[in-house]
Amino acid sequence: QVQLVESGGGSVQTGGSLRVTCVLSGPIYSGYCLGWFRQAPGTEPEGVAALDVDGSTHYADSVQGRFSISADNAKNTADLQMNSLKPADTAIYYCAAHPGFCPPVLSGYKYWGQGTQVTVS
Repeated sequence: QVQLVESGGGSVQTGGSLRVTCVLSGPIYSGYCLGWFRQAPGTEPEGVAALDVDGSTHYADSVQGRFSISADNAKNTADLQMNSLKPADTAIYYCAAHPGFCPPVLSGYKYWGQGTQVTVS
């Protein structure tokens, strides 16, 4: 069973930066899509960034140019670097993984972490 554990969330002031990390464990092989999602109170979860198996990256318009997704295959980690943070970025951030190309919808991801809170004030 693949497990994902996020860390690195916290509180930061507007304009600040945070880096959240997802550690993957279990029977992981090459060729996994890695994604970051977020959910603010009272809202639907939304995709933030994804790193596809071919190396391509995808970002939500709201974070384009501010957030960056990366992965370290040797360490089985996926990072989300968040710069120029805004109060609107406040949410619980979840990492997700899926064997193969990134699913077109959030619900298609096979594995999920428990989330880490990011608060921007």
